[in-house]
Amino acid sequence: MSNQANRGEGIAEQIGGKIKEGIGKLTGDEQKVAEGEAKEAHGEQKQEEAKSSERAQGKLDEIAGAAKNRVGAIIDDAKMQAEGKAREIAGEQRQKTNQ
Repeated sequence: MSNQANRGEGIAEQIGGKIKEGIGKLTGDEQKVAEGEAKEAHGEQKQEEAKSSERAQGKLDEIAGAAKNRVGAIIDDAKMQAEGKAREIAGEQRQKTNQ
């Protein structure tokens, strides 16, 4: 499953937990409140795991892009250099997006 799908599931689970917690508070059902809180926490954890995975992939892209950029510079291949720089920038952006 993709990180975006995991992130979406985490958001849905978090919202579902908030709703369940709210219903529990309205009805005075402490068990429902606790279940809602647990579900919300699990949803947050799922989102953080997906973001962490995206940051790691972004770092790998950044490193691979930087290497390709430098090799392109050494062998005087402007296309390789540009492709490397583009991948490096994309990797940096992926990391920033998933802070």
